[in-house]
Amino acid sequence: MINLKLLLCTGTATLGLAFAGAAFADDQSTPPDAPAAAPAAAPAAPAATPMANPAMSGPINANPHPATFDAGPLGSITVDGVLSGGAIYTTNASFDAFGKQNKDIDVGLTNAAVIINGGVGPISFYVQAGPYSTPSLGTPYYRESTTTSNEFGYVPQGFIKYAVNSSWSVEAGALPTLIGDEYTYSFENMNIQRGLLWNQEPAVSKGVQVNYSNGPIAISGAVTDGYYSDTYTAFSGLFAYTFKNTDVLAFAAEGNAGIATTSSFVTAPQQNNGTIYNLIFTHNMGPLVISPYLQYSTSQYIAGVSLAGDTFGAAVLAKYQFNPEWSLAGRAEYITSSGAANLLGYGDGSNAWSLTLTPTWQKGILFARGELSYTGIGSGTHGLEFGSLGAADNQIRALIEAGVAF
Repeated sequence: MINLKLLLCTGTATLGLAFAGAAFADDQSTPPDAPAAAPAAAPAAPAATPMANPAMSGPINANPHPATFDAGPLGSITVDGVLSGGAIYTTNASFDAFGKQNKDIDVGLTNAAVIINGGVGPISFYVQAGPYSTPSLGTPYYRESTTTSNEFGYVPQGFIKYAVNSSWSVEAGALPTLIGDEYTYSFENMNIQRGLLWNQEPAVSKGVQVNYSNGPIAISGAVTDGYYSDTYTAFSGLFAYTFKNTDVLAFAAEGNAGIATTSSFVTAPQQNNGTIYNLIFTHNMGPLVISPYLQYSTSQYIAGVSLAGDTFGAAVLAKYQFNPEWSLAGRAEYITSSGAANLLGYGDGSNAWSLTLTPTWQKGILFARGELSYTGIGSGTHGLEFGSLGAADNQIRALIEAGVAF
């Protein structure tokens, strides 16, 4: 399994063409002047078409037999979805961005997504709609109602793609970022929560992206609004090389060519006006997938907008599939910061580390998983750490999540 956003993006054009061709192929019936024969057997059921978008790193798998409809001028479409909820227990719960202290125990939806893929000929489209939560380590927990209304709305992702040919494609809309080794929504990832490095990355960006693939090489470049700022001056790119053994080496980067002053729940001027780089390696060995990656980010000083600072982080994500139903995923990471920008949120020059374990069970469209994580602050500022007083240097979380991938 290739755990990279770019490879899914560049491959979507090929999947879209193949799907459209299958959906609109002529029936192979007996010619009118053929000799009489026994009645023909009923046509075979169409082959299962896996969900083209969004990307999923597993262990949760999309329904291999999605609902398929003829949408007339929109072509043949597939309708998938994920409905899941769960409970979270947190030690040293902190105050959130709205001044409300997190509960020790909370419950809510994690995903209620309806996912549509379709297209005609070289044109394909993707829409994801529904509420969601995006829990991540080292940050307060927000229920789906707060997350959805303050992050990317009830239609968080969707784009139209045009396949110029088998190598080139162009897409425009609300796009998944090219940065990082974890996706935005829990059902897409090895773990339920995203990690400390993910907290520094963009998640969804609006703009235009160009993709190119040729043999083992895949390249994407995009002009977007970066961290969802509505200022379209961010440039990002991703280069990936797939080796013969299906291992993948990728380099990603994003920077802002202008100044974006927007500040919101999902848009941090510090990160949005900075630059970020990733070096990601994904190794596939039968039931084992292991993906170490490095990340460096820097924030520039812009009077009245952002302060100077940088971060450096390293992480290892891994998954082992014991059998078709059971798997175990894990993540270990460390991130450190310097400068006056307080990019981690724990004070100037702070650092943190985490460990996460996530066992997963899936049978058919049903899935359930648990998670235990530990986040430690190695160096922080009193009042900006965990707990009601901001004085605790560690946080443990235990989660359960269950649902259907229909």
